[in-house]
Amino acid sequence: MDLAASHRPSVTDLRLPGAELSLAASLHACATMPGQAPAILYAHGFGQTRRAWSATAGILAARGYAGLAFDARGHGASDRNKGDDPYTGHQFTDDTIVLAGEMARPPVLVAASMGGLFGLLAESRWPGLFRAMVLVDITPRWESAGLERILGFMTAFPEGFESLEHAAERIAAYLPHRRREPGTARSPGSLREMLREGTDGRWRWHWDPRLVDELARDSEQHQDDIAQATRAVRCPLLLISGGRSDLVSERTVADFLELAPHARHVQLADATHMLAGDDNDRFTATVLEYLAELDRTEGTGSSAVQRAHAPVTGANP
Repeated sequence: MDLAASHRPSVTDLRLPGAELSLAASLHACATMPGQAPAILYAHGFGQTRRAWSATAGILAARGYAGLAFDARGHGASDRNKGDDPYTGHQFTDDTIVLAGEMARPPVLVAASMGGLFGLLAESRWPGLFRAMVLVDITPRWESAGLERILGFMTAFPEGFESLEHAAERIAAYLPHRRREPGTARSPGSLREMLREGTDGRWRWHWDPRLVDELARDSEQHQDDIAQATRAVRCPLLLISGGRSDLVSERTVADFLELAPHARHVQLADATHMLAGDDNDRFTATVLEYLAELDRTEGTGSSAVQRAHAPVTGANP
């Protein structure tokens, strides 16, 4: 598929209310269609920021699918919990509900890893919140070894990095397959979004380190609740998995399809868990094809599920 943009996309950075705190967001829209309401809500994975979606969101916006990408609480430029307020999954789910509920129409959720899990919980609590969902390499049950590897890397440098070049070297060692793929390796300059320079001159991850112990380490105990939530989801579902992922496997995909038999599954054979970064062209093409299919199926391109209350267009600049 030719992914050349047919219209010039624009990006507007916003501050939006989440559940009792402020979230950083970016509205990706077509520059020739000012005021266009977002059709997509992008939710990133654990340890990422909204910028993980920039390439895909720009292409989709140019094709007429405006989107809102946000930093989850404790990530990027969004607010962190106060010291006496531990991070919980309910908070992240509430944030997702607030953001989607303020959009002019039910959006398609495009969500990686952590964002997908909270999306499933949000849709089960508020049926019709999303027009459809695209889950990016995440299933209600996952492989423990994959999660341990991810958390192992994220906690391996508690004192940070001495320079952006040092961080780039460590990330390249963690993602060796990207060295062989032109344009996929992270340059030191591009890491400024992922790292923050401290007063000591060292660079540390943008996310609140409390998130690991308070949210991620014991996440497996919530798998039954997430599975139960998935069983209740009725909106269209697409799972895009990486063929080389160590978090999602044939076993977890089969379990997901049993929980949600109406869901579809597409595998990108050469991608790892960092799917959109590994093979962004194929990933974006897959999402575009799915959106076009939704539009054809629904005829008008709008959700068949309507809210009972008047929409609040807080996602519009």
